[in-house]
Amino acid sequence: MADLTPYLPQLAVAWTAYLIGTASPGPAILAIISTSISRGRQAGVALALGVLTGSYVWAILTASGLSALIRTYGEAIVILKIVGGCYLLWLAWNAYRAARKSEETYRAQIAAMPALSLRRQYLKGLGIHITNPKAIFNWIMLTSLGMPPGAPGGVMATFIAGCMVMGVCVFLGFALVFSLAPVHRAYLKSRRAIEGVMAAFFAFAGFKLLTTRL
Repeated sequence: MADLTPYLPQLAVAWTAYLIGTASPGPAILAIISTSISRGRQAGVALALGVLTGSYVWAILTASGLSALIRTYGEAIVILKIVGGCYLLWLAWNAYRAARKSEETYRAQIAAMPALSLRRQYLKGLGIHITNPKAIFNWIMLTSLGMPPGAPGGVMATFIAGCMVMGVCVFLGFALVFSLAPVHRAYLKSRRAIEGVMAAFFAFAGFKLLTTRL
């Protein structure tokens, strides 16, 4: 096994960048928070696992030479950009509809509505991340930080493994914390404001994704 010691400084920089980017508010984090406080711990964890899966799909593809494929098939990224932007706008519309509901209507609908399956929550999280082309470029940037030219394959494996551990801690940590009963009660008191913020954020993110040149 190759000696990783010479690469540790660069790995530390790349891991720090990943941790900051992962913990910063974005569509995935806000979706995990919203789902955890409104649907409970299991739903939040399932969605977080979907986000994690999407993240590491891009990580593995990037490690396999995705940047070269992007240069060859750039039109595929444009299609993915449109799909991802429309998906975020759809999430914004759902959050807006939820924000408009009165407390009585909301509680009645929640009581009558069958809970989404964990599989659907997982797929929702996967969809949020897998349709975001910016995730691809983030991973390309991160791998360029953590994988200097000529480095052995073990460096990339170590980098992705470290990111996986941090991703589990961050995404599942948000799901667990925001599913606690006191947080849920606080959400019910300010639900309409929170859903309104979610709607605005998803709409902004979707519009920016559709209009930004990648």
